[in-house]
Amino acid sequence: MSPGAIAVIDIGSNSIKVLVATRSDGGDLRPLLSRTLDARISAGLSHAAPQLSEAGMERGLQAVQALLADAAKFSPTQTRLVATSAVRDAQNGDEFRRRVRAATGHDIRILSGDEEANLIGRGLAADPALRGLCDFYVFDLGGGSLECLAFRARRIEQAISLQLGCVRLTEKFVPDPSQPLTAAARDAVTAHTRETIARSGFTYSLPTGAVAIGTGGTVATVRAILGARDGKPFEATDPVVMLAQFQELLAWIGALPLAQRKSIAGLPPARADVFPVALVTLIALWEAGGFAACQNSLHNLRHGLADEALAAPG
Repeated sequence: MSPGAIAVIDIGSNSIKVLVATRSDGGDLRPLLSRTLDARISAGLSHAAPQLSEAGMERGLQAVQALLADAAKFSPTQTRLVATSAVRDAQNGDEFRRRVRAATGHDIRILSGDEEANLIGRGLAADPALRGLCDFYVFDLGGGSLECLAFRARRIEQAISLQLGCVRLTEKFVPDPSQPLTAAARDAVTAHTRETIARSGFTYSLPTGAVAIGTGGTVATVRAILGARDGKPFEATDPVVMLAQFQELLAWIGALPLAQRKSIAGLPPARADVFPVALVTLIALWEAGGFAACQNSLHNLRHGLADEALAAPG
């Protein structure tokens, strides 16, 4: 194992992810391992006093232990655990942190919304596929929050974290996720997304032609579903996804009950309950910004943390 490898575990609302990476000879991040486990530790995120459930904490702890074991095979010199919206907002988030520390010996760093947004931006800036872009927007949709960034001349001009995660909005606006998404719920999510962005002060102020970059599980899942329909592996799918394709998938998948959604190739069953609302949220974003398409990047928070850690002395 090359010295200087870093393992990062990102504890999110919907999923828990690991990245082990090092530097290439040219200075780029070189991923050695990337894995995601759907754990859904969040519950009640839309409530006034959100709490992590006992079952959610147990799923989260098991996922962290499994990913630490995967990472240990690469003998990383550093291991960092971070948590975002679900643990950050939960009243009993400290209890989960204590359990993880007791079971693994690792502390969890709780990222603020601003830290999360800026680290996602750092991860995107490390994506070799985006080197040709100068001005672009980044939207990272998770279970608890949505991070919105604007890059001008490859520097972050705006970065904001909003409580627009798909788990949070499903709890808030969908009375029964096991049933098809109603028009009323769709319209409520759309209006709430647009109003929240308008109140936040985030603006679509970059020069005409700026590209929208979509990160997070929803855009990758859209690619996976489209690829499965065409008989293509994920790696062979087009990273550019059209607004019309998001709209077509919403019309199809949103009309299905949960039991049928869970059988769709490319859609992880654990995400099937919140996926329609995730699509609605991103469509509202693309329409508000006048984007006909978005480009998917698999670089994200973990890559930003790895880049930060590998740049730090010691």
